Amino acid sequence: MTPAFPPLATLLPHAPPMLLLDRVLEHGEDWILVETTIAADHPFFDPAAGGVPCHVGIELMAQACGAFAGLGSLAEGRPPALGFLLGTRMFTSSVARFMAGNHLTVRAAKLYLDGEMGAFDCRIDLDGTTVARAQLTVYQPADATAVLARRVEG
Repeated sequence: MTPAFPPLATLLPHAPPMLLLDRVLEHGEDWILVETTIAADHPFFDPAAGGVPCHVGIELMAQACGAFAGLGSLAEGRPPALGFLLGTRMFTSSVARFMAGNHLTVRAAKLYLDGEMGAFDCRIDLDGTTVARAQLTVYQPADATAVLARRVEG
């Protein structure tokens, strides 16, 4: 039996239309597997090209990392917190676009978490074939409101 996971809207601070993932499929101690289907109402969909540019996959990967962190927060009895994508390394894609109707799975595997900083090895699969990869560096401050306030003031 497949475990039920909370809706992604409870794991991520995103609101539609920027909640780009559909649901959590699987979760382990050091990884998460999520899915999404590309549709014509996707916020980055280009009707002329019939799809979403591959570099939007970086945001799909970042949201997978956020969902991983959100599940960890809930398991510890805390609400999910705001996090930031700091960097992307070694992004590759064998497709120029994710096309309408493509059913994508996104896997994020923790490389390390050290306090508020972390790194994940991520991949996007289409029909069982990896079509994009990257390593993401993420930051989840204890007080994101203070971080954002400093940015506005400074």
